[in-house]
Amino acid sequence: MTRRRTAAAAALLTLLLPLPLAAAGTAAAADTPSAAERSRSAVELPRPTGPFAVGREDLHLVDRSRTDPWAGSGPRELMVTMRYPARRDTGSPARYLTPEEARLLLVDRGLDQAVPVETLAGTASAARTGARPLAGRHPLVVLSPGFTVHRATLTALAEDLASRGYVVAAVDHAYESVGTAFPGGRVLTCLACDKAQETGMRAVSDNRARDVSFLLDRLTGPHPAWRHAGLIDPGRIAMAGHSIGGASAIAAMAADPRIRAGVNMDGGNATPVPATGLGGRPFLLLGAQQRGPGGNASWDRDWPLLDGWKRWITFDGSGHFTFSDFPAIGEQLGLNDPETPLPGARSVELTRRYVGAFLDRHLRGQSRPVLDGPSADAPEVRFHTP
Repeated sequence: MTRRRTAAAAALLTLLLPLPLAAAGTAAAADTPSAAERSRSAVELPRPTGPFAVGREDLHLVDRSRTDPWAGSGPRELMVTMRYPARRDTGSPARYLTPEEARLLLVDRGLDQAVPVETLAGTASAARTGARPLAGRHPLVVLSPGFTVHRATLTALAEDLASRGYVVAAVDHAYESVGTAFPGGRVLTCLACDKAQETGMRAVSDNRARDVSFLLDRLTGPHPAWRHAGLIDPGRIAMAGHSIGGASAIAAMAADPRIRAGVNMDGGNATPVPATGLGGRPFLLLGAQQRGPGGNASWDRDWPLLDGWKRWITFDGSGHFTFSDFPAIGEQLGLNDPETPLPGARSVELTRRYVGAFLDRHLRGQSRPVLDGPSADAPEVRFHTP
């Protein structure tokens, strides 16, 4: 992903790409913001739209059967944030970023004198650490972030899905973000950023496909790594992602038949759809304004090969990060990008609407007419039928 530091987009991009993280404390300490941070925060993600409260728990997973492809040594590791429908008035507020993560981000982007660390670190969200889960079996959605970007960037979507009765697993893939904190104070930086220039981005999406299969093994296998794994219905699994995370949904579906549906949010398809298709499984291409037919060669190439239910949808006035949290955060901090005028809150609303409708239709069998064509209340949305 190219970092543009020119024109008006530079201000917004200061909040889009996380930096190397300082050593983190324990998971419990990192997850819970202080009272001072909460009181000083002036930024809040849009509230989830579903009827349930949202619980959160972080997992550290180690795949000892694989050597990390970027480090060239040691086992492959993942950090995963699980969100799930929970009982109200249980648990404690969950942290968005640690103060050190926020400080490093602001210093690197030259905003440390403009935005207080506590404001960014204390960005309010709905999830509560340690909240008691609601009983039942729920569909599972795996979320994979963009290249170099922390899994927290998909919080608004993840929380909304959990509030509507989904279990959501947001994954950080080791050495593929600019900085990811792991237990014990270790910080893994983006070794893949340099190596992918040699290997190509397909190596990233194919590697993430293997990560996701391992994750599914650890969430749905006979000895699950998550204490609330009984909430997951292993027969109803989907994957969605942003940028290379969205492209990785294709690679993961091609490799793992457990994934019943996929969503690519504005990612070029580094791993092509197989010539034989995806076994009739449904897929949603959800893109920025420029991703219409002719706007990305990989989408044009792969559209005919998607052999199940499919949609190609774009939003007017949108950009690459429209599908993440940060347009909403940037809007509240006065860091708007005139090149992508779709308001931040509206970006979150539309992303939730179409991703949620797709999952409702294909994991729950519910009718969602919003997917059938343009809606009067969403004039920004374009349906493409090349």
